[in-house]
Amino acid sequence: MKLLSPRALRALGRFNAAHPWDHNARYHRWILRQLPRRCSRALDIGSGSGDLARLLARRAASVTAVDCDPVITARAQELTPAELPMAFVVADAAAGFPAGSYDVISCVAAIHHLPSAEVLARSRRHLTPGGTLVVVGLYRARTPGDHLLGAVAVPADAAMGWLKNKGRPSPRPVSMTAVARPADMTFGDVLREAGRVLPGARLRRRLFWRHTLVRQNP
Repeated sequence: MKLLSPRALRALGRFNAAHPWDHNARYHRWILRQLPRRCSRALDIGSGSGDLARLLARRAASVTAVDCDPVITARAQELTPAELPMAFVVADAAAGFPAGSYDVISCVAAIHHLPSAEVLARSRRHLTPGGTLVVVGLYRARTPGDHLLGAVAVPADAAMGWLKNKGRPSPRPVSMTAVARPADMTFGDVLREAGRVLPGARLRRRLFWRHTLVRQNP
């Protein structure tokens, strides 16, 4: 379903490249609202430049930030104040999580790079009783509703880029250096998988081509 001509899409792509902003960071405050004000241990999967993990470290006694990219992990460590209770681990979450249980597990814009059913099931096992899993993921647009939400996001995306960069061309933020892979699963696929693996999870489509999942362990 094409809502813009190829020429318009190319022009918009050039504009967005000159005025980048972090779509995932927009959800950080929302993520924090889903979590307790204080917790013992937190795990951030696909931590990238560590922006969310550093926010979690203001609430948790310890935070483990996991990413498979050693370069971005090293950069995240450089950006992190030494007093924050954080440990950075270079690892593939598809192969397993760091040992132990966690009160909070977060995963932002990373689960579509991983075997999602396995990661969701593993998250459930590693959460403490009453612990919270929060996921912000990408999905492939398929339904008219998906495309309508995407159409609304197009001008909003450009406006946010303009405002956040104060109208001036800017370099890409450190948090956006990784190459994003398009999502394979539709929102319907995500719903069905979560219903099978994580009964009781709350899912919603979101603006800027994202969906969210929240689930509290019994």
